[in-house]
Amino acid sequence: MTFSATWWLVLVFIFDVVVRIAAIIIVPRNRRPTAATAWLLAIYFIPLLGVLLFLLIGNPRLPRKRRRKQKLINENIREISEDLAFGTLRPHAPEWFTSIVTLNRTLGAMPLTGDNAAHLISDYQESLDAMADAIGAAERFVHCEFYILQADASTEGFFRALEDAAARGVQVRVLLDHWANRGKPYYRQTLKRLTDMGAEWHLMLPVQPLKGRYQRPDLRNHRKLLVVDGVVAFMGSQNITDSTYNLKKNIKRGLHWVDLMARLEGPVVASVDAVFLSDWYSETDQVLDDERGLFSIHTGPGDLDCQIVPSGPGFEFENNLRLFLGLLYSAQRKIIVVSPYFVPDEALLLAITTACHRGLQVELFVSEEGDQAIVYHAQRSYYETLLRAGVKIWMYKKPYILHSKSMSIDDEIAIFGSSNMDMRSFGLNMEISMLVRGEEFVEELRGVEDKYRNLSRELTLDEWMQQPLRSTVLDNLARLTSALQ
Repeated sequence: MTFSATWWLVLVFIFDVVVRIAAIIIVPRNRRPTAATAWLLAIYFIPLLGVLLFLLIGNPRLPRKRRRKQKLINENIREISEDLAFGTLRPHAPEWFTSIVTLNRTLGAMPLTGDNAAHLISDYQESLDAMADAIGAAERFVHCEFYILQADASTEGFFRALEDAAARGVQVRVLLDHWANRGKPYYRQTLKRLTDMGAEWHLMLPVQPLKGRYQRPDLRNHRKLLVVDGVVAFMGSQNITDSTYNLKKNIKRGLHWVDLMARLEGPVVASVDAVFLSDWYSETDQVLDDERGLFSIHTGPGDLDCQIVPSGPGFEFENNLRLFLGLLYSAQRKIIVVSPYFVPDEALLLAITTACHRGLQVELFVSEEGDQAIVYHAQRSYYETLLRAGVKIWMYKKPYILHSKSMSIDDEIAIFGSSNMDMRSFGLNMEISMLVRGEEFVEELRGVEDKYRNLSRELTLDEWMQQPLRSTVLDNLARLTSALQ
């Protein structure tokens, strides 16, 4: 071996030691122990690739400027809404519910509102048609914000309604996630159609480094919402696209998405619109004229108490995770969770299994078929622990992907929206959830849960223990990668 080669080996050794020491100092800071451990394992076992990945996606927060904007937005919302009346709240709220509302107000700024109506729509095309009908009645503005937005055969009525609204002078504003849509079918056609109709549209969280716009590429705006005139709103789990997402691989496998949306009326609509206005300002630095009338209250025809909970990497804390944990520990009889991507952190897993140990009835709805291999296998790695604790797991039969996201607590409280119960939704995705108090809404949600149960099969512990070793290995490896945040 030559002298030069020896020195190269010494330099590589020194570099390797420096990287490992630096990783121990840098990686764990302000990060969950599981995430820190996963990153350290990646850096130690595959140093070059691990370091490159950490530099690319190792920061789980939006840029500092964006976080400052969110802080200003929250302060503005609290100030505007401090002395306003948001309908009459239902009497005799449990003390624990009041503390949950305070938690949401502290972290997400939005108030609890009364006198709301919320109607669930579980049919995919019916939901698209209902949104199109609402847009068709618009007189002032339409605010449309969706993770995925595609002009295709299934959404033709929706886009035609937007075009008609714009043609009669209604202000149409649209936000769509950049990374989720780029390269997808109908992307360029969709943007052209929005431009041609005269809509004002912007990409959310664009990854365009050549234009000076960049953040961690897997920080995404996963919200789905529509607001018409500040009077009617829609929110939930459904994107504006065909139930196959127009992807060849889905069509080949016969996959169709099953989703759940809610049509809202009442003061809570102003809170949904506040989320849109916040995201619009975050992307454009533009304060809309509508914001001067923020929280202009329209009384609804119902009697539900509702509170909107925005969450995501722009906030200091994981608002949705803390809400879920609070509800799980507050439940007294029954918990039913619907989450297509269920990859809990330690705190959430402990809360759910503790609920079983407290004697509660706990049910979890997931899909029998997976559309994302890593998430699918990571989720499966938790089944044995859940089943042994007493969780009843329902698997929605393939070839359908159960994409709805909800949780019902006892007979009066529910949470509903775009957030999955996984580490991505807690730390990396911008989400919107709605806390609801009202037996009538929970009863309607129970009807949807019954429908899902009839279309599912129960997974038993005996069946699960027959899994082949190769599946267990894949599940455990995926579980490790899911912690890379």
